[in-house]
Amino acid sequence: MPSLDQTDRAILRALQHNAKESYSTIARTLNVSEGTIRSRIRKMLDDGVFDFIVHTDPKKIGLDVQVIVGINTRLGQQQHVALQLQTFEAVRFVGAFSGNHDLMIQAYFSTNEELVSFINADLAAIEGILDVDVNVELKQYKDSFSY
Repeated sequence: MPSLDQTDRAILRALQHNAKESYSTIARTLNVSEGTIRSRIRKMLDDGVFDFIVHTDPKKIGLDVQVIVGINTRLGQQQHVALQLQTFEAVRFVGAFSGNHDLMIQAYFSTNEELVSFINADLAAIEGILDVDVNVELKQYKDSFSY
């Protein structure tokens, strides 16, 4: 695992605040050379510390229904189910958890009808799913990728 020093962490904070910030501006703010910023960012990208992504607001592109779904699987079927879930475009996140559910997914849909179809057709067709617990988001208070 790559070790990050204070400069690396400061660079990450700057990019999280404004990913379009120029290397020269970050360098001035941190009182280091632009070359230092460029090489540190390149190294962190190569090491997989972070990646540049486009974070879209789902509601602004017509995905008005967000759900978190808890899924219980048959013993020995968790990985098989998780791999199947990854194939759906609507599914943004798949993770294994301890607690009440074996897997949790986050998914976005344009309409409630698309959600119902996903549950009754797509999820129902996956071998190994015992049951699902669908939670529809009513209001979002925070959505952040910063740590």
